[in-house]
Amino acid sequence: MKQKTKQLVVTFHTTAASMAMEKACLTAGLPGRLAPVPRQLTADCGIAWRAAVETRAALEALIRENNLETSGIFELEI
Repeated sequence: MKQKTKQLVVTFHTTAASMAMEKACLTAGLPGRLAPVPRQLTADCGIAWRAAVETRAALEALIRENNLETSGIFELEI
């Protein structure tokens, strides 16, 4: 059985917003990936950005700097 780890999950209202997040993170060199929204959460577009919890401050700064629209930022055991 796969060991659960705590991860940061950023959800979005639209698919375009999730794609903008991916582009901004790649440009900034921040690690993470697009993935389906976990079952315990709901989101409008169904796509989330997953990253290590340790990157939260950097991701929040990136979101503010790029005016990215998110619907929530969560720390989950996945």
